[in-house]
Amino acid sequence: MKLLCGMLLTIVATAATVPAPRTFSKDVAPIVQARCQGCHRPGEAAPMSFMNYQEVRPWAKAIKQAVVLKKMPPWFADPASIHFRGDRSLSQAEIDTLVAWVDAGAPEGNRKDLPPARQYITGWNIGEPELVLEMPQTFDVPASGTVDYQYVILPYKFTEDRWVQASEVRPGARSVVHHVIAFIREPGSKWMRDMQPGVVFVPPVNAKGERQEFGGDMLGGFAPGVPPEALQPGQGRLVKAGSDVVFQLHYTSNGKTQQDKTKSGLIFCKEPPAQRVMTLGASNRRFAIPAGDANYRVDAEFELGHDVALTSLLPHMHLRGKDFEMRAIYPTGETQVLLKVPRYDFNWQLWYSPASEMILPKGTKIACTAHYDNSANNPANPDPAKEVRWGEQSWEEMMIGFFEVSFPANMDPKLLIPERKPAKPTVGAN
Repeated sequence: MKLLCGMLLTIVATAATVPAPRTFSKDVAPIVQARCQGCHRPGEAAPMSFMNYQEVRPWAKAIKQAVVLKKMPPWFADPASIHFRGDRSLSQAEIDTLVAWVDAGAPEGNRKDLPPARQYITGWNIGEPELVLEMPQTFDVPASGTVDYQYVILPYKFTEDRWVQASEVRPGARSVVHHVIAFIREPGSKWMRDMQPGVVFVPPVNAKGERQEFGGDMLGGFAPGVPPEALQPGQGRLVKAGSDVVFQLHYTSNGKTQQDKTKSGLIFCKEPPAQRVMTLGASNRRFAIPAGDANYRVDAEFELGHDVALTSLLPHMHLRGKDFEMRAIYPTGETQVLLKVPRYDFNWQLWYSPASEMILPKGTKIACTAHYDNSANNPANPDPAKEVRWGEQSWEEMMIGFFEVSFPANMDPKLLIPERKPAKPTVGAN
């Protein structure tokens, strides 16, 4: 009898220490809501929806692999970077929960344990826009072939100065829209002044095959994985009276003819902000990546002509992009790594916003270093036997370190550009 009682006590004690199996309803659904549904829902960036158990269950093993390898949720900033707001990385506890759930057979559990469903405004992530600007005509994207960058001047002029607090660009045919940039064309601008508003067009080129450069600010944009922009309280992006908006549209054919009618939604500041936000960039167009080179280096820098606060960073390359680093070189000579992306992913281009205010004094240089893999070992490489230069299409390359800064709202943005020209970027083999 004593032996039997001892065995029963041992069994009870062991049972008390074994954790209950993880279930979707109680343990996994809260993680999916907080970390996945922003992209994994109808009409958003991800190719599949994760709005309920029935949608998530078929992807259980793929989810385990993605979180163990830290491919999902997409967040590519190395810990050597500064701290960023909105870090998408899963905690180890969240990873362990997802792995344990999959290993247990991905059970649903009791539906009474489900958290309340998150509510989304259909079609918008910023909330209901106060103003929606839309292409007046659709553009027919062909089933095959190269499509030059298209532009359209939206037939709407702002009648008064407006400060934009949040903006979102939404393509009408997401699967064939690689990116959209909404430019603010201020009154008096000569950029594309002879083109007809409301009509989609390819800009003319000069004798050198170059298009007229834009010299103003961006209102917002769309690209793979890029969330809509929502500025912090007290910040705004200025659209002057008499301005209009120009869409730059990059379409990529996917074997099926489609029609696109892109639109942009805006939410305005409730009162004039203290700080104005603008987008700048350190770029380099003078490079030639040799065929087969697995680690080709390109550098660029931008020197600031005035004190600013850094608000966000975004590295941009194409399919051969390998890694990207952005640094601040202060007037004292001190260098600080701002953002280090050791595994660049063309399919997820993210803005990284500092968790706390970072002041960059006048004379600070934003220095960027990128490496490209033009070898056969890069599975995304369109043609490792080809030398690659700057170009608009995805099989060509770009090198831009975008960054956004804030400064007093009444300051002339021309002061951001130093009187002397920045040093020419260098290009090296490694």
